[in-house]
Amino acid sequence: MTRTAPVPAKSPKWRRRPEHRPQQIIEAALEVFGECGLAKSRLQDIAARAGVSKGTIYLYFPNKEELFREMIRQTAVANIALGEKVTTQGTPTQQLYAAMRGYWDFVCSPVFSTIHRLVLGELHQFPDLAEFYANEVTARGLRLLSGIISRGIDTGEFREIDPMVASRMLVALTVMNGIWRDKHTGVPLLCHKKDEDVFREMAHFYLHSLTTSAGASAQADGAPSDADSLIPFDND
Repeated sequence: MTRTAPVPAKSPKWRRRPEHRPQQIIEAALEVFGECGLAKSRLQDIAARAGVSKGTIYLYFPNKEELFREMIRQTAVANIALGEKVTTQGTPTQQLYAAMRGYWDFVCSPVFSTIHRLVLGELHQFPDLAEFYANEVTARGLRLLSGIISRGIDTGEFREIDPMVASRMLVALTVMNGIWRDKHTGVPLLCHKKDEDVFREMAHFYLHSLTTSAGASAQADGAPSDADSLIPFDND
């Protein structure tokens, strides 16, 4: 029977205070989950990576599954919560642009790369975690986007379209472009481009697919809106 090799421990750069230990454990879990996968990761390996005892983990998290949930809350869910705060000002076009920007920055992060691999490759083995992710991340993120799109339809900035369908298309567009930018995915089709260039192409394409009025289309092209240029777009 093949045994899983233990994950090498990493000495903490500094000794953290007790109140910082939950975050320390979550950061270690993200690393170990990314290296070993969720199913094969062991609490003792996470403890070693965090520089604490296995018993210390149980003071904060009853099991590996709850540790995964908290990791998702502090990364993906926190990103959505931030988006909910920053998309309350300006026109719906400006709100959607801000949401797209925040989501793109998250998709380009190493954290997202790890989470995406876990969700696609392993959550089917953990039905409770799959349901948690679907409710707390996928559904909440789609509600944020569809709410903005609904407001844009009401104001006449966006054409008549099912807001939830439009939201799903935006998520798919963002995630796939992020995957094509990631040199570790095996399909690095866009590694010759900068993240900012890909975002501007994506934002230009998507906002044009939604906009209807001349004013909103001008915003999508980068014309001034309330003295600010929304997307200064040029494509080589």
